[in-house]
Amino acid sequence: MELKRQDAEEPKRWWGRGLFTTQAAEVALRPGGGYRLIMRTPDGGTLVLAGTFREVVPPERLVYTWRWDIGVPDIQESLVTVEFSDVDGATEIALTHEHAPGSVLDPYHMGWDSGLEKLAAVVLAG
Repeated sequence: MELKRQDAEEPKRWWGRGLFTTQAAEVALRPGGGYRLIMRTPDGGTLVLAGTFREVVPPERLVYTWRWDIGVPDIQESLVTVEFSDVDGATEIALTHEHAPGSVLDPYHMGWDSGLEKLAAVVLAG
């Protein structure tokens, strides 16, 4: 994976549900590039999330695969699409997380909600 330090440090500031923290991040933000995030749960468990960027269209769109390598029993790879739009000078984010049949959606919904709240706090803090 080709990594840029600034790319890899950013997700550590905000990625993860609620009180989860991101301990390490590898990011190659380009089509065909990969990412790997190592997270710590509040009770000390480890989760590893990885995938590949399929589309990177700044500042409009990201499409990437999502796969749990460690810590989550959902072994299906899924697809995430994030679209960014300017709405009256603010950025609106539209996020779609497509799952394979049988995935439990509620934990993902809660995770995205709290993770995006953390991202907003980082952005607003400057």
